[in-house]
Amino acid sequence: MMEPTKIAEMLESALPDCQAIVSDNAGDKEHFEAEVVSSAFEGCSRIQQHRLVYQALGDHMKGDIHALALKTYTPNNWPNKA
Repeated sequence: MMEPTKIAEMLESALPDCQAIVSDNAGDKEHFEAEVVSSAFEGCSRIQQHRLVYQALGDHMKGDIHALALKTYTPNNWPNKA
């Protein structure tokens, strides 16, 4: 079982300039939603961005994380930027 904070920490340590907001809206510690902002996404297609996230989570995507709804952004297109 995974905690949203652990997923966010993994993403933020693996991706440069990353901010990850992860929630467990189902409350089962298996189905998550994440908004991930990283400069690593610059010039990448949406599919490439999602692959970078999946790579950062590694084998957790094969077991601990059953589902992950993703929204990925570059720092420039992050709608909630201050």
